[in-house]
Order: sequence, then C-alpha cells, then structure tokens
Amino acid sequence: MSNNRKFNCCSGGGDIIHSNVFDSIISVENLLKAWREFKKGKNKKKDVLEFDFYLEENIFLLHKELKDKTYKNQPYIPFYVYDPKRRHIHKACVRDRVVHQAVYRILYYIYDKSFIHDSYSCRLEKGTHQGVRKLEEFARKESKNYSKNIWALKCDISKFFDSIDHNLLKSILFKKDLGDNTKWLIEQIIKSFEKSPNKGLPLGNVTSQLFANIYLNEFDQFVKHKLKIKYYLRYCDDFVIVAKDKEYPEFTLPSVADFLKSKLDLSLHPRKVEIRKLSQGIDFLGYVVLPHYKILRTSTKKRIFRKIKGDISKETKQSYLGVLSHCKGYKIAKILNMRLKNE
Repeated sequence: MSNNRKFNCCSGGGDIIHSNVFDSIISVENLLKAWREFKKGKNKKKDVLEFDFYLEENIFLLHKELKDKTYKNQPYIPFYVYDPKRRHIHKACVRDRVVHQAVYRILYYIYDKSFIHDSYSCRLEKGTHQGVRKLEEFARKESKNYSKNIWALKCDISKFFDSIDHNLLKSILFKKDLGDNTKWLIEQIIKSFEKSPNKGLPLGNVTSQLFANIYLNEFDQFVKHKLKIKYYLRYCDDFVIVAKDKEYPEFTLPSVADFLKSKLDLSLHPRKVEIRKLSQGIDFLGYVVLPHYKILRTSTKKRIFRKIKGDISKETKQSYLGVLSHCKGYKIAKILNMRLKNE
C-alpha cells in the first residue's frame, strides 16, 4: 500500500493540512496542537506540569520516535470511576495521550464524513442532548404529532469496548488507504491494550472513542441501507429504533442481533433489550421521552437528590441545573436553586 496518497483533511481548529496522513499526524505543528487540546483542564496535574516543563524537548523527541518508528506505548494505569456505574478506566501516560490526540485530530475528519447523521457519540456538534432531541423528533414524526401510539426498540451492546476485535477493527480501519506508516502507528495503539487476547480498547483513550464509532459504523450502515430503517439513532453502544407497529421492532431484532454477532463479534446485553410504547416512556441517555415532554430517568433523579443532601460544589450544582434545563425537572431545580441562594 503506497504511503504517497494525498489527503485534504481538516485538523482541529479548521486549518487544512495538504500532505499524506502520517506526516500530518506526526508533524511538530500537529503534536503541539494535540498537546494544547489535551492539557485543557489538566494544568495542575503533576505529570502534565512535568511534560510542559520540557515541552519543546518532549515534542521533538516524540516527533523523532514517530518518524523513525521507534515509538511504543507505555503501560496503562488502571483505576475505577463511578458515573454512576463503576467503570474500569485505563489511563495512558502523558506522552502517549498526546500521540493519541494527534492521531485523533487527523483521522477524525477522514472517517467522520462517512458516518450516518444520527450517530451522536463523540462527534463535533453532537452529544447526549442532541441525541435525545432527535429521539423526540423521531417520536413526534412517527406518532403524527403524538396522535398515535408508537413503539421503540432500545438495545445496549454487552461489554462493548472489551469485546472489540483487534483484527476486525483493523480490517475496517484499513479500508481507507492511510499508508503503511499510518497503519503501523494505528497498530501500535490498538495492540497496546488487551482485555482478552486480541480484544478490547481502553476506555481512557481518545482514539478508543473514534475507533468505536468506526467499528459500529458498519452496523449503522447495515441498519440504514440494508434494513432501510428510517428512524434509527445511536450513541456509543446504545441504539434506538422507532416504529409505528410493535411487530416491526420484534421482526427487526433477530437481524440486528445476527449482524452484530456474525460481522462484528458483538452481543446484545440480554437485560437491556426493550420494546416499549411511547406512552410508557422511552428511556435513553439519562432521560425518559414521553409525548410532548421528557423527564429525568428515575435513577438519575435519585442520584441528584442523594448528592444535594451532602456538601457538593457550586460547579456541580450548576451542572445539575444544566441537565435539568433540558427536561421537566422543576422540583429538583427549585431545591437546587434554593441551596445555591443560601450559600
């Protein structure tokens, strides 16, 4: 595979890089931009301060290692976060995260344009709130402005990041002619982590977010162009199909499950496959969509009430108010505002 193919790809910030992909990724300019993007909100962390102290030396050393192909990912640091469920995160060292950000900045624009419109995770001008608003739009259209009841199939992929197959991922990624050097770098990142032999991506990597979307884009294309489902949307490993009749999602489910298993070696979470009426509420991304309005998921509401009884920061309260501004949550917002005024 030739490494001289030309790409016009935008890097973060809207500038254009006219060069082959590998040179765009490893350029000192791109590495510096990746560093600035990576360090936002991390300026007080010891490892970030240490890297910054010798910034010029570190960036030029990274550039040389990448150019010479002597670069290797260092071991990951494992830890747990609760958001609200427990997640096992694997954090790369600062130098590796700069490289991952540099790769992300270039590859994002190469792959993103091939994604379906209604994929909402880790994409510019997308996100949870946009995803929930799109679900509301689908529900309104399919129910003829809520004059008819409709059904939604909601599914979750079991242990998604842990189950991503390295060889399948590379075969999908390399459908695009990125050049041999870029392939080498991507392979270095992919093989730097395993949950089981040749499987798994670390939750802490920015590249994992992109690779996950590229992996599941195969499924998105199948749903939209083979099954020809009009009202489908996905956020990471959660997806929803909206239909007029209950029989349609029931009929579709086996095809969906079979494609995920046979083509991507993924399985649906057996306890997270639901077919519900709109009038019962469609639970998606922390909200429950109902005719004419949406509310917070019960577990989210309980968690907020539990948190506000304790001593939480003003920033956390403002964050909760932001969440509540997107739904019918007057009672909780009133309590939060009272707490804020009393401080």
